[in-house]
Order: sequence, then structure tokens, then C-alpha cells
Amino acid sequence: MTPIPPSKPLVFSSAVIAVLIATATHGQEPRQLSQAISFGAYYSNGSYGEEIDTEIRYFPISYEANYGKWGFQLLLPYLEYTGLGNALINIGGVTRAVAGTQATMAGGLGDAVVSLSYQIDPVTTAAPFIDLRLNVKIPTADENKSLGTGEADYSLQIDLSQYLADSVVFATVGYNFRGKSDLFQGLQDSAFAQIGMAHPVNERWNIGIFYDFREAASSFTAETHDIVPYFSWQLDANWTFTGLASWGFTDASADITILGQMSYRW
Repeated sequence: MTPIPPSKPLVFSSAVIAVLIATATHGQEPRQLSQAISFGAYYSNGSYGEEIDTEIRYFPISYEANYGKWGFQLLLPYLEYTGLGNALINIGGVTRAVAGTQATMAGGLGDAVVSLSYQIDPVTTAAPFIDLRLNVKIPTADENKSLGTGEADYSLQIDLSQYLADSVVFATVGYNFRGKSDLFQGLQDSAFAQIGMAHPVNERWNIGIFYDFREAASSFTAETHDIVPYFSWQLDANWTFTGLASWGFTDASADITILGQMSYRW
């Protein structure tokens, strides 16, 4: 069985919100049109440099369509948090213009994310596969509840993958362009990179791990470094379950993140 690297995450909470595992792999002849719908549940906890921890609960629904070399993804989430409101779901720790001293709870629609990708075939049999991706964060979350910044964000990235015996080594390099916010101070554009490996255990199970680095999202916060192990379990030809955890090593990222996601592909 060919190991399945993660198609690169649409959004991150410092380390990761969702890893959408593709059941189709590079090197296979693509079908005319393939589609998938996924349902996820995400939990993270971290202090983000404050005395009070912030808990985030995130429930994304996503749709994916692939036609030839082109791919499209749309993610719509419901979001809840308990804390000071100083952590944003696809940014990490931030500084609010109005500081809080007591934990509060808020919930509602999160920011939608649209992604468009294009797959480039390798120029030689030894060259890596290359995907180009554009991600657009649509500000559907309520910034007054600290569910988002209220501004659109964009990111451009290049995904690379290369077979190594039975495994796949993959990497990403990209850059975020963030809209400026009056409520969240010092937001700035920043680069990010990941590198990891995926390996098949048997016909149904894949395991993998990647390292995630992100430059500081705000002039008042630190860069982030996270380790993310994950697995995927293919129940049958259509259904796949994905699980992951991540550990952050700076104040700007969550201390721990857990995600479970069920995908149906046809």
C-alpha cells in the first residue's frame, strides 16, 4: 500500500487544526472527478503566555473536489473557546486591544476557508511531486467574541512529496498575508514551513509525523514550533478516519492539540 502524506492543512491553531488525508496518491491516474466530505472534532489547551489557560473546541465540516490536476476545498467550522480571548484559531497567541483578566466562554461560526490547488507532475522519475496551493480565510467569525480577526487572510504555499522506499517524505514552504485588525494588535505577515514522513503499516493503516514551524503572527508574540504525529485508518473503499495530536514548544502555540476526523470519499 502506498503511504498517504497529509494534504496540507487548510488552517492552523499554531500547529494544526485539521489534516485532511487524501485517499488518492500521486502517481495514480486521476478519475474524472473525485469528491469528499469530512467532519472533524478538535480540542486544544494552552496558556499562550497568560496565567489562565485557553481551551478551544472546533468542529469543522469540509468539502473537497478534485478534477484532473486541480483541487478545491471549502471548510466551514463551529467554534467555542474558554479563556481570555487571546488565542485565535488559525493564528495562535495574540494581544487584544482590550485586555481580559477573567476567563470567558464564547461560541459561534468560525472563519470559512477556501483552498485551490494545482498538481505539477515531476520532470523526471527521481524528482519530487509538487503542489501549488492558495488558501483564503473568509472572515465569517465574530471578532467581537474573539472568534476571528474580522479580516480576510491569504496564504500561498508549495507542497513537495517524494517516495523513499515504502514511505513518503513531504515538505511545505509558504507565506501568510494577514489583514490588519483594530481589536488584535500587531498582526503581521509571516512565513511557515513543515517537513515530515508518512509510512504504511498495512493495507488499512498509515502513520506519520511532521514538524511545523511558523514565524511570529504578531509583533507581540513568539514564533511557533510544533511536533504533530498522526494516523489514518481506511475503514473501507469510501470511509477514512484520521487522528492526530500536536505539542507546541513556544508561548504562541497550544500546549496540546487533539483532532479526530471522519471522511467519506466518492
